[in-house]
Amino acid sequence: MNDKGWAVYWALVGLAKPWTIVSFLRDRRRAEREWAETLVSPLEDLGSCSRLSVLPAVEYYAAGKDSSSARRDLSAGHEDPSDSGEHLATEAGVSYLLRIDDKTWLFDVGLNARHEHPSPLLRNLEALGFSPADLDAIFISHLHLDHVGGPEEMKQGSFSLSAGPVELPDLVAYVPTVMRHPQARVEVVTAPRKLAEGVASTGPLTRAIWKMGPIQEHSLLINVAGKGIVMVVGCGHPTLARLVARAKAVTALPLYGVIGGLHFPVTGSRVGKGGQNIIGNGKLPWQRITRREAEAAAAFLADLDLGLVAVSGHDSCDWSLGLFQSKLGERCRTLQVGKEIVIA
Repeated sequence: MNDKGWAVYWALVGLAKPWTIVSFLRDRRRAEREWAETLVSPLEDLGSCSRLSVLPAVEYYAAGKDSSSARRDLSAGHEDPSDSGEHLATEAGVSYLLRIDDKTWLFDVGLNARHEHPSPLLRNLEALGFSPADLDAIFISHLHLDHVGGPEEMKQGSFSLSAGPVELPDLVAYVPTVMRHPQARVEVVTAPRKLAEGVASTGPLTRAIWKMGPIQEHSLLINVAGKGIVMVVGCGHPTLARLVARAKAVTALPLYGVIGGLHFPVTGSRVGKGGQNIIGNGKLPWQRITRREAEAAAAFLADLDLGLVAVSGHDSCDWSLGLFQSKLGERCRTLQVGKEIVIA
């Protein structure tokens, strides 16, 4: 079934189950009221780091092959990115290894779609010269399967680095909603707060999603000395404009870069049954993310005059990736497993 077919299918599902529409509209009103009523003051003494490295450990594309030449028309339903690199696993999930001065953080833990052990995340970490023992902290952006290690983890309100046991050091995991983990010290972030020297959370922002309920997502803010704030985003469900506004309100510092998922699967999806442009887009089931919205987001980023924009392919189609590249030029990159980004 093509994308239009899935749009019709999910519209009929929504009309056949009107209570899901009522719940969605109620959740959306609550999220809008929460955004309007939340007052944020700049954090005091945020501090800064001198060097930030972002190394994708799970992404849709991998280094080792020119991703621009490997891109496909996703409207044809392609879901297997296996040609995007020869020795690094790829999937429609997110996990980034962040080295903030002498500390190592893991941002999200991927999808592990086949419930493997070792997972794509663990295999890639090993190939890149890292292991879970190197970690100082974990940051989970939101409780969706492609960020917490799979559907069971999402259902159970947990996260995992692999389908089998993984020894973790005594570290903290910062999460935006109530979650649990057998080893990590889980801390629920309920508002903007400083997490480490030069590192902060935006605090959770809520977005209503049809059939999935409200989702709380927070992003990581890192102040790089001499550059400004780099915001690392999981999916951008709260919308790009609100995330940028929150980052500025929390830090009162110039925004230098945006790295991660921006959620513009305009021409197709990498998730089955209609995917992220129909379910998971924060709209009613018969509404879709449009090219015009993606163009407006690209123009918005261009007007910010950022030093860097690095976009995830896990939730944005190739048309959107090309659009951001054309609007932002050399400042824009597509995130790839194994391709490090250094800001210093």
